[in-house]
Amino acid sequence: MLATALVLSACGGGSGDDQGDGATLVTVGNGEPQNPLIPSMTNETFGSKVVSNIFSGLVYYDAEGVVHNEVAKSIESEDQKVWNITLNEGWTFSDGTPVTAQSFVDAWNWGAYGPNATNLSYFFEPIDGFTDLQFAEDQLDKEGAPKEGEEPAEEAMKGLEVVSDTEFTVTLAQPETDFPVRLGYAAFFPLPESFFEDPEAFGEKPVGNGPYMLTDWQHDKSITIEPFAEYIGERKAQNDGVEFIAYTDEDSQYNDLLDNNLDIVTNVPASAFATFEDELGDRAVNQPAALTQVINVPEYVKDFEGEAGLLRRKAISMAIDRDAITSTVYNNTRTTASDFTNPIIGGWSEDVPGNEVLAYDPEEAKKLWDEAEEMDPVGEDFTLLIASNADSDHQSWIDPACNTIRQALEIECEFDAYPTFDEFLDARDNETIKGLYRGGWQADYPSMSNYLGPIYGTNAGSNDMGYSNKEFDELLKKGNGAATVEEANEFYTQAETVLFEDMAGIPLWYYNVTAGFSENVENVVFGWDSDPILYQVTLAE
Repeated sequence: MLATALVLSACGGGSGDDQGDGATLVTVGNGEPQNPLIPSMTNETFGSKVVSNIFSGLVYYDAEGVVHNEVAKSIESEDQKVWNITLNEGWTFSDGTPVTAQSFVDAWNWGAYGPNATNLSYFFEPIDGFTDLQFAEDQLDKEGAPKEGEEPAEEAMKGLEVVSDTEFTVTLAQPETDFPVRLGYAAFFPLPESFFEDPEAFGEKPVGNGPYMLTDWQHDKSITIEPFAEYIGERKAQNDGVEFIAYTDEDSQYNDLLDNNLDIVTNVPASAFATFEDELGDRAVNQPAALTQVINVPEYVKDFEGEAGLLRRKAISMAIDRDAITSTVYNNTRTTASDFTNPIIGGWSEDVPGNEVLAYDPEEAKKLWDEAEEMDPVGEDFTLLIASNADSDHQSWIDPACNTIRQALEIECEFDAYPTFDEFLDARDNETIKGLYRGGWQADYPSMSNYLGPIYGTNAGSNDMGYSNKEFDELLKKGNGAATVEEANEFYTQAETVLFEDMAGIPLWYYNVTAGFSENVENVVFGWDSDPILYQVTLAE
């Protein structure tokens, strides 16, 4: 499959695909999206790279993470609870239909509606009436699935009201000062009327309002997007289009980049960390980004339940030599984590109570493991499994992490490999992971809360572990409703303390963007969130 993709995609010109009309596409290494390309369904990196370029939201984020109005003309509130949103006129979808206030309200209601089971429904929770769109507890069976014939009380949130074609209001359940900051995320993108006629078909051939429009999707091979001529925002495409090529091996991506057969690699493989800056020169990218990696702990895995399970979580954390891995495997392109968020985000602190469990301490780790064994033994034949996808280079850190775990805890430890990223995500969604699993988080918007609520909030869309703690949820709610950013960050730090008490996850390290581009392209910039800003990429002269 990979070889076929390369034959089809790596041809001539700027290494991109010559479309036959003189247009040459910029090629980007990617993978197969897990879900249909519907904004409120897209919460993984392969799909989000496409969705963020074919849709435009009320606001967008520049390379530094600064918020700029896009479809929105203004977003105003006197009390931080009722928000008045006015749209710029003249915006259209790529099918020629207008972008209106109704386009946003209908999209948000569809994304929030429980039976649609969208991955990003959590992001609508602050809007008044969100709970009315969810199944009530007595409508669910013992497994938590909706009983046959049951429907939520409402289909639309009472907190959304269309005033005119260019104006709508959003009433939140409580005042939230950073609400406008979130509105550049995919959950809040608008949808055309055609979407609601056939969502399934739309997911294969989405109609957006962004700087590009999707023109071709060959599953497991490539996705092509080309400039949308009627786009009127500030992110006007400076190239003929982009082809996202699905790879199953990052070393192959990088070798194609070196041969100028691929234009942009967003993640240099670990095998090239020591050499890529010399090999690529000023075409190498190595900069801090809003990316954090953890090991997550599924609540349904018996070995990590209860008090003994908590001791095991802490023991595993203290048995991992993060400093050795970041220096030897990653050549210092990763920084050992001291919390669940990221230093690039305002409010970050390295002094979160409870984070001493992130320090490498094999003696204390063994003590905790033995204590757990006395309480509820897993036995001498126990093997710790750490799951991830094999189409990226995660085995390069899982193997040495397993080595230090073996040495410290005197147990077996193995890489539990899933062939592709989407198969790995499906296993997480379906709760079939047998041990622990890798969890990476790329910020959706620049706020500490985005590293906490979507992953660890009760029933949140990216909470694949099933973690739930009322104290954590309440602290997060207080942070979201705080009068100032500084006060909010204090609550978020307290919420992190709860996560350390429960060891809901095991933070590992913060990422740098380690990427590169070919000799065929110029003006390649990677943003605060680690993604390349594709609309401004040009072909080299």
